[in-house]
Amino acid sequence: MTERPERPKIPLTGGERDILTAQLDRLRATVAWKCANLPDDQARLAHLPSELTTIAGLLGHLALNEWYWFAVVVDGEEDTWEERLKEDPDAEFRTDASMRELLADYAKQCERSREIVAKHGLDDQVTHNGETFNVRWVLTHMIEETARHAGHLDLLRELTDGLTGE
Repeated sequence: MTERPERPKIPLTGGERDILTAQLDRLRATVAWKCANLPDDQARLAHLPSELTTIAGLLGHLALNEWYWFAVVVDGEEDTWEERLKEDPDAEFRTDASMRELLADYAKQCERSREIVAKHGLDDQVTHNGETFNVRWVLTHMIEETARHAGHLDLLRELTDGLTGE
């Protein structure tokens, strides 16, 4: 897979919501590209000293973050991972799911996140665990989170099979 997939364009002008959501969608598409068409064994290779920093582990982490920040924090869904993460703070990185399952879950979580954001204003405030956030903060946090890990995935994919490209 050497060709770059078509990814969403980020508008150079327009409203704040359009620019923020397009930026996040472009990063999500980059994550999916960097994880696509990779055998499960290669997706679990640890190229770095941390056994957690694998393509599969990062994809599991990003799917969990999509769900947590949008479904739990913004939409008020019950946090069903809380106990598991108390036992193992890195549980989402230790996944046995196939890459096909991980990519499908990530796509599902991203679609759900889009639906949640669409029904809220950027200034809407939510309180979770005693902290108050607005939807704008959650969007910008997820842009940062996804961009950071897209960079990790870019390096890991090149180390795994030589795939390069932004």
